[in-house]
Amino acid sequence: MSLNSAMSLNSALYVGRVWHHRFRPKQHTFSYGVFWMLLDLDEIDGLAARLRLFSRNRFNLYSFGDADYGDRSGRPLRAQVEETLASAGIAFDHGAIRLLTMPRILGYAFNPISTYFCYGRDGSLHATIYEVHNTFGEIHSYVAPAGSDAVPLRQSARKAFHVSPFMELSMRYAFKVEPPERRVALAIDGYDDDGRLIATSLSGARRDISDATLLRLLASHPLLTLKVTAAIHWHALRLLMKRVRWQPHPEPPDTPISLGTALPHHSRGSARS
Repeated sequence: MSLNSAMSLNSALYVGRVWHHRFRPKQHTFSYGVFWMLLDLDEIDGLAARLRLFSRNRFNLYSFGDADYGDRSGRPLRAQVEETLASAGIAFDHGAIRLLTMPRILGYAFNPISTYFCYGRDGSLHATIYEVHNTFGEIHSYVAPAGSDAVPLRQSARKAFHVSPFMELSMRYAFKVEPPERRVALAIDGYDDDGRLIATSLSGARRDISDATLLRLLASHPLLTLKVTAAIHWHALRLLMKRVRWQPHPEPPDTPISLGTALPHHSRGSARS
């Protein structure tokens, strides 16, 4: 793929880090390197045709599986996203939808969170959808309007979905987002009745998608998606060793989405808290 064709794409790679800090009842912090693909849903087939190392719905070094997302039926994701926005009462004029996610690597994928950025035809961001996967095979999405063009974007939602067996459902999330341009950043703080319980963030710098870059990332981030799953279980073991209370798994929510709200803009600082 030529440089000119790469530069014309909305899709890209973002290389950076994930950071997590728990404040109570025991302090616990970790960070690791990661990369994501930003996939314009209308460009995925074109990318698969241009790249030797990336495919859609078939095995490759890197691949994208439609059935890994949404209702996991494999039906077109654009239609599912537009239905989700409509059910949330968010006006959408069929502009670009771009998904920040980790691809399948050698056939294996696990994404704790994937983010859809939903744009209007005029290029303005209308809404975000945070699709959360837990290690129990369940999926839930938080959808919220953008509210304004201010950066970072701020949103909030009540926690409705069981993710960690070390946290209760009685929490709310505060999202702070820098939409993907030269960099992307997302911070999610979790609050309970006693204040901030957790702080998490991801951030990355943009790179153009090419076979050469994908090959280099395989060397610098070997078996990334498998390592993410392994890290989740390793840190769960460490929390058990710190005697953090194990929470029983509640029933999943009755609906596959929860509605969030846009918050007033306060600062132009980084999305990392």
